[in-house]
Amino acid sequence: MATAAKRPTDQAELFSASTAKEIQAILWKAADKLRGSIDAAQYKEFVLGLIFLKYVSDAFDERRSELAAELADDGITEERMDDFLEDRDEYTGAHVFWVPETARWSWIAANAKSQGVGKLLDEAMDAVMAENASLKGVLPKIFNRDSVDQKRLAELVDLISDARFGGSEDKPAQDVLGEVYEYFLGNFARAEGKRGGEFYTPRSVVQLIVEILEPYEGRVYDPACGSGGMFVQAAKFIEAHRGRGHKADLSIYGQELNERTWRLAKMNLAIHGIDGNLGPRWGDTFAEDKHADLKADFVMANPPFNIKDWARDEGDLRWKFGVPPKNNANYAWLQHMVSKLGVRGTAGIVLANGSMSSQSSGEGDIRQAMVEADLVACMVALPSQLFRTTQIPACLWFLTKDKSPQGAKGLEDRRNQILFIDARRMGEMVDRTERTLTQADLVKIAAAYHAWRGTASARAEGLAYEDEPGFCFSADLETVREHGYVLTPGRYVGSVAAEEEGAEAVAERITKLTEELYELFEESASLEKTVRDQMRNIDV
Repeated sequence: MATAAKRPTDQAELFSASTAKEIQAILWKAADKLRGSIDAAQYKEFVLGLIFLKYVSDAFDERRSELAAELADDGITEERMDDFLEDRDEYTGAHVFWVPETARWSWIAANAKSQGVGKLLDEAMDAVMAENASLKGVLPKIFNRDSVDQKRLAELVDLISDARFGGSEDKPAQDVLGEVYEYFLGNFARAEGKRGGEFYTPRSVVQLIVEILEPYEGRVYDPACGSGGMFVQAAKFIEAHRGRGHKADLSIYGQELNERTWRLAKMNLAIHGIDGNLGPRWGDTFAEDKHADLKADFVMANPPFNIKDWARDEGDLRWKFGVPPKNNANYAWLQHMVSKLGVRGTAGIVLANGSMSSQSSGEGDIRQAMVEADLVACMVALPSQLFRTTQIPACLWFLTKDKSPQGAKGLEDRRNQILFIDARRMGEMVDRTERTLTQADLVKIAAAYHAWRGTASARAEGLAYEDEPGFCFSADLETVREHGYVLTPGRYVGSVAAEEEGAEAVAERITKLTEELYELFEESASLEKTVRDQMRNIDV
């Protein structure tokens, strides 16, 4: 018996959705139906490319509506209005991408059934790139393929068309689309496990780095920028403290090794309205520095942990404090970032816990030289399970070129001192396997640093620094020397109660052994993959 045509279940759910989070979840479920018909390596680009196209089209439509209202106020008749509404300069001058008619979402949705949705999407991507130089070679053209389920693709396009971006939360459509993009990036990272760490840093970790560095203005650099999360959070910090119009106070510079991830970053910056220089193409930061002459005010990065296969050149001028070992690039990243800092630049870097205490292959000597050069401002030990993509325990290094009061800034004189913060007991579990730092955690950690440094924000809130047993301790250089230049916060902050001192030492030892074990697991998995690849090449 024939039944009346009706919208797919996903669309029915979408119309009943009342919040951005509900919209995100419904779109994710719909997009996930396409997974089996798309190459896994391209799936992120496929879905995020659709969201990006919707973004540029919505931004264009919003500008078009604004322009129409302005023209009406000026007495322009409807007959003459179309010429003005198609004036490219009226859009690019307002920092809106020019979108040709056949690339506009409304046109694609209206013609998808008659002309083929995959074909129209590929043509739209081509058209947008042809009209906007900054997007050249960035957008994916992978929709019109036999392997792609065109029926499900059409359903996803319908869903994105029907999504009430902005809705009851009274947010601009572009903001909600930006949140959708970030939501999808996070979900892709969780789905891909370890590989997801190549393009995604947990939001709470990025927020902590930004809150400590306070990048109000200047040059911001990330040499392993992934999908651009550090830049997006820096822009949000500016918006929260100084308003949307001040995003331009930051100059963004980044580099990314992976081609697909570089494309995601370009789209992510564009969807958040951020102008950035990520180089003319992707590339290896160690082998081909795309910003060789850059001196940054802020460096923020989550480089890949403990990488063994990297472009090592013993004669590289960046190795001012010692040549990093060929089997681990942690100290190559640290020294590269030091080389990028301006005279008063500061840096926040995520690294494996082993970087704080390793003595192998000369790493201890490099760390000693960096401490003696008074480059290390603060060390933060992070709680476990923040990174779903790796089980290796992580920490934050905060480096600075100048710990003096810096003249008119009136900062505390912290020369030859290092702040140690032990945040391992912080955070809350969001599910069985993943932890996040709460807003209260972020405030407490950042406040401790700003009180110690005596920043303007600390003075405005009347904060004065004090050591807190079990949480933070300000150590002088002599104390760090006594500890053999090991920078693990647990060695310095002590315990909340004296009876816990033994447990603290045990916990530190367990952390170190756990890290070593996970590194062995990863090495074993890599060897297994190599063996399997070789076995497949053997003719039977």
